[in-house]
Amino acid sequence: MDSLPELLVDPPWEKAARRSALTGQKEPAQRVVPGLEPPSGLAVAWAPGWREQWREAPVYLSAYTRTLDELINNYLAGQPVYPPIEAAMLATGPEERIRPLVPDWRPKYITPRFGQYLRRIVERYEGEARPAMLYCAGLSAPYCGEALLPYLDAEVVRLMADWMFRLKSAHHFTRDYFTGHGLATVPFLVPDAVGKARPSRRKATAALALVAAEHGVDAVVKAARVFGDEPAEIVAEALSAGTPIPGVHGKPAESPKPPRLAWLDVAALPRPVLRDSGEALPPAATGNLVSLLALSGQTPYEGLPEIFDLCAPGSLAAFSWAIFEAWRAAGEPSRNGWVLSQLAWLGDDGTVRRLTPIIRVWPGQSGHAKAVKGLEVLTAIGTDVALIHLNGIAQKVKFNGLKRAARRAIAEVAESRGLTPDELADRLVPDFGLDAEGGLTLDYGPRSFRVSFDEQLKPYVTDSDGKPRKTLPQPGAKDDPGKAPAAYQRYAALKKDVRTIAADQIRRLEAAMVAGRRWTPEEFRASFADHPLIRHIARRLVWLADDRSFRIAEDRTLADSADTEFTLPASARIGIAHPLHLGEDAAAWSELFADYEITQPFPQLGRPVHALTGDERAASRLAAFAGARVPTGMVLGLIRYGWERGIPQDGGVEHDISLQVTPDRAIMIYLDPGIAAGAVDVFPEQTIREVLIYKTGGVKGDAAFGELDPVIASEVLAQLTALTGG
Repeated sequence: MDSLPELLVDPPWEKAARRSALTGQKEPAQRVVPGLEPPSGLAVAWAPGWREQWREAPVYLSAYTRTLDELINNYLAGQPVYPPIEAAMLATGPEERIRPLVPDWRPKYITPRFGQYLRRIVERYEGEARPAMLYCAGLSAPYCGEALLPYLDAEVVRLMADWMFRLKSAHHFTRDYFTGHGLATVPFLVPDAVGKARPSRRKATAALALVAAEHGVDAVVKAARVFGDEPAEIVAEALSAGTPIPGVHGKPAESPKPPRLAWLDVAALPRPVLRDSGEALPPAATGNLVSLLALSGQTPYEGLPEIFDLCAPGSLAAFSWAIFEAWRAAGEPSRNGWVLSQLAWLGDDGTVRRLTPIIRVWPGQSGHAKAVKGLEVLTAIGTDVALIHLNGIAQKVKFNGLKRAARRAIAEVAESRGLTPDELADRLVPDFGLDAEGGLTLDYGPRSFRVSFDEQLKPYVTDSDGKPRKTLPQPGAKDDPGKAPAAYQRYAALKKDVRTIAADQIRRLEAAMVAGRRWTPEEFRASFADHPLIRHIARRLVWLADDRSFRIAEDRTLADSADTEFTLPASARIGIAHPLHLGEDAAAWSELFADYEITQPFPQLGRPVHALTGDERAASRLAAFAGARVPTGMVLGLIRYGWERGIPQDGGVEHDISLQVTPDRAIMIYLDPGIAAGAVDVFPEQTIREVLIYKTGGVKGDAAFGELDPVIASEVLAQLTALTGG
């Protein structure tokens, strides 16, 4: 195959080996200028937008004391305080009492949530918080290193360069540091970049390369000239040689040989196929392709995208998945992050369907970091199928950390499209090739069958006479040998694909009813009434156009509770009716749905309705539920309504479960003895100590239940009533 790219036929490491063998020469020693010192002094410098974002960082104050003052007093008295509560206390407490405590704060340990607390502390106390932030970063750079972003001084610059070079888990904030501070970091980096110590030189030069990528080599060299011409020339030479940036580039072409992959039998991989000729890559070229993938960073090795374009996408996806399966079979050996990266570059919808179940279970196998990387793969593949599965993880997975990461990923995708996450979810529902009537005709040749869907989006089959069948029959001897097997396989794939999303779609519409979401008539038609799949749920619900209720009939016309035609106003805001919205019309709707034998996808017309008492409206606590004893399993059942388990505290026990009911209000249930993380059956029963509402990021008890929308209040009361058997 003479037409193959040189990169596959004669890769750079083989060229370098030949040169070395021919010349027998080593690379010349790098020039150094020892003894240079970086600028002294400390500075706090906020890049545009940093401070505003940090000021709004969420703080989850889960304390058992009644007031912050009492919590501070306990801390000053030396009483043990759970470190995340200490951090929340420093982030939200009164400035006059907290400021003296910040410089000397030294938490015993940190948790994944620490980063958001530290951002609030730094935003409030800036330079005074620096010693504590350095201490926390020393405990865990990936969790706490971001807190050092505003600090511009020699020690912090050196730390950031070190982390950027060594820690993949720190790339997201170290890149922000050097791009945010830009040329101001150059005087701090040059002494190491031209010094004798090779490790420090490599780290500083890589950081300078990142700054140069943003501001240009000339600007970096000019900033380096404060140390004289020779250091500036050395920096210019290093940057001109193409210094790789960790996390962006792979190793340079002159790098050592690719890593040995003892776990991978390259000969056993399916070889990619060239688009034009249909021929498979030769074994040697396939091996070089694997090596180039293994040398890649967050982006493919230079020249790889052009090679990808030469190959048939399906063959690349099969090749990619085989590499992943070999890695899994070998026990997922570490230091092979490229395996997941290459899935993002080469994977397709089939990759998504096979990878998603693995992502969902990884956190339970001590694989949270791999699961988050898996979310990045889904995002990078970026097809509607990939985003549907990503959104499914964001909506329902039992690992809170993974769920939050998926929600962040979905929010970023939605923002890039100018949408909210909910609007993106509306647009992601596939039609699965269904026809204008919301069904599918399967042609077996001499006979045919019709597929439609019930209120749970489960498919059902009728024959050509409209007679229901238990299932689609296997193709028979009299059926068309070409059409029948294809139709049968299509039905099997349709069942599998719809089952993947059905429960999420029903749950999504129920959540939209509770949250009071509204759509324009055009959005309502596109996403619900005319959507080939979702219409099967939508027509079994009562809708609101402003304050008037209606339903979608089987022929997609609209009708009111008297079953007369309803005209949708052009300016209407349309939502799913909650029983509280229907008033006296609720009985009429119930009777009409009963007459037509319309089964609803979730409780709507028969939904229980609750209201706060006068005292409860003014209170921050619901006394009616305090002291109730409930099974732990029932508490965990709240998760399906969006409640989230609290942070494990001493002994790994979660003492609360909370629900974010509005952007700035949350409800929390305090439990005794609490839920043992990872062993929920240790404490099979819980006592509800209290149920309270609080402002997100504020002090508990500073809000009132009467501030809630009546629908949300009714839903919360219904859940609590069901929990306590009231």
